[in-house]
Amino acid sequence: MKKNSQLQGLMSASDVVLSYLKSFSTGDPALVASHVTEDFENNQMGVLGQCFVGQNIYLERLAVFLGTFTDLKYTSEEIICDGDKVAISYRMTANVDGCDINILCVMTIMLREGIICKRNDYWDGLT
Repeated sequence: MKKNSQLQGLMSASDVVLSYLKSFSTGDPALVASHVTEDFENNQMGVLGQCFVGQNIYLERLAVFLGTFTDLKYTSEEIICDGDKVAISYRMTANVDGCDINILCVMTIMLREGIICKRNDYWDGLT
């Protein structure tokens, strides 16, 4: 998969993560997946979350995820950056089956060469 050209420049780790979060609102699985490495490790820490490795699997799952949520938006609340490690609290809002959701979450993210290689996403899966 072609990498997001924005990520090839001199973006800070926090800028990459903010771009990643913003990409979800486009509904474009390829744009979201362009922020991650081919060996991307995705760890969903919610009760109903799943863990897997691989950009291709992520792309497949994104298509389902983005198709389930309308008006999806991730809004950053606070971001802490230490080199290639970023912790970000964010609010996820969307509509699912006619119901509005509003969930406060936290991600820890590791980057390698300006691309996300690992994400741990902590959220209340029962919300």
